[in-house]
Amino acid sequence: MPELPEVEGLALDLAGRLDGRAIARVDIAAFSALKTFDPPLSALQGSFVDGVTRHGKFIDISAGGLHLVMHLARGGWVRWREEVPALPPKPSNKSPMAARVHLDDGSGLDITEAGTKKRLALYVVRDPGDIPGIASLGPDPLDEAFTIDVLGGILQAAGRAQVKGVLRHQGTIAGIGNAYSDELLHAARMSPFKPASSITGDDLQTLYDAIRTILGDAVARSRGLHAADLKSEKKSNLAVHGRTGLPCPVCGDTVREVSFADSSLQYCPTCQTGGKPLADRRMSRLLK
Repeated sequence: MPELPEVEGLALDLAGRLDGRAIARVDIAAFSALKTFDPPLSALQGSFVDGVTRHGKFIDISAGGLHLVMHLARGGWVRWREEVPALPPKPSNKSPMAARVHLDDGSGLDITEAGTKKRLALYVVRDPGDIPGIASLGPDPLDEAFTIDVLGGILQAAGRAQVKGVLRHQGTIAGIGNAYSDELLHAARMSPFKPASSITGDDLQTLYDAIRTILGDAVARSRGLHAADLKSEKKSNLAVHGRTGLPCPVCGDTVREVSFADSSLQYCPTCQTGGKPLADRRMSRLLK
């Protein structure tokens, strides 16, 4: 799933490519992806792009006083094309195509979604705040207003909830997903199951520094990259996420995994849990 650094990099790449361009039309191939009907898609036609910004994991293309907003969900992405076919893409359950944005010079964007679970969402709105997912976002962790006191307040309000889930919840902190929550906790040498409200003092400072450093460095690496290169950049710089069975780059211990119904987390026992493996509840059930 694209998270804050990749979405930021994608927004920056699109901002450069769409500068000075007008939207000729937007074709929808997956009708379930379009979540709004007023204003209609046709209202974007002929509008010059004013800019591209990010709200958490949402990308916002502003044009002519309106906003074409997309949330790429788990399997979505945006691909730049120097030339797009004139004919609209055909709706098909087997095709990854969700939508296509045609620009006035014949170039455009293919908005795609891999996998069978179609969760990608597109909106045309007058104000991004009209989208419930944006209106309910927590603070951006790279914003200057996101201070250590803000983080401390969030953790205390979460009580005994596991810190991994608190970091991932978009209404609590915007933009952090499964991958970067693993990476932040590894950098902070902290168990993903640690109760949020127990993180105080030096532990709070360590986690705050990890958030700012890991995400800040990832955003810096993403700047200037083309959209096609952002996914590989992310993968090549992960320490534990998606690296089950491989050595931890810090201590050399084997990276382990805890599996859930539709996701998993990765961690290093030596760096994060005092050498003790965490219980994998799914495997425990299979062994009973």
